[in-house]
Amino acid sequence: MMAKIHEINKFREQRHVFKDRFEAGGLLTMMLQAEYPHMNEMIVLAIPAGGVPVGIKIKEGLDLAFDLIIVRKLKIPGNPEAGFGAMAMDGTVFLNERLLARLHLSDSEIEDEKRRVSRELEKRNADFRQSRPFPALGGKRVILVDDGLASGFTMLASIDMVRKAGASEIIVAVPTAPQSSIDLISAVVDKIYCPNIRTTSFFAVAEAYKHWYDLNAGEVIELLAT
Repeated sequence: MMAKIHEINKFREQRHVFKDRFEAGGLLTMMLQAEYPHMNEMIVLAIPAGGVPVGIKIKEGLDLAFDLIIVRKLKIPGNPEAGFGAMAMDGTVFLNERLLARLHLSDSEIEDEKRRVSRELEKRNADFRQSRPFPALGGKRVILVDDGLASGFTMLASIDMVRKAGASEIIVAVPTAPQSSIDLISAVVDKIYCPNIRTTSFFAVAEAYKHWYDLNAGEVIELLAT
């Protein structure tokens, strides 16, 4: 399976394409609406924190069911900005084996980080979702949303969790991504909507936005309450 990729050609390789995450979500809404005029059995699952405003805009624009899928990167010891993989709320783990081969982390270091992230996932699930049961996805078309892809491993963990839950179709909707991450996930999803794809050697999600900042937990909770 290779995903059908929807992008906007005039935005390829461009920076500062979107005013903010809400504007990006609005553009994705229009792209999705053109392909899915009938939205039966669809649900939006947003990845917090940055995916929440994007996902809310999509679910409001398309009048879809909405929930969160909690996923966190496994951080490299001593370098909290970088990750060697990701873990989803059901315990699904995806490791960047190529990177791990260069890092030479011990098994105990990897397992310690998995345990740390597992605790973090439980806390975020309680804070953002009140630990309620995950929605039944059997036979449903799922739109996975984030504010952008970096390495793509958090999205891979999300995809695997959703597939194991029985989704009939998996659609990824992200405002921006490097071509390498699009290639990584395209073999395991049905469709990808990404208006801003870049092929530069250095990629940062933030560069797609004119106004960018990291959302904190309080802001996510406030968004979910509106």
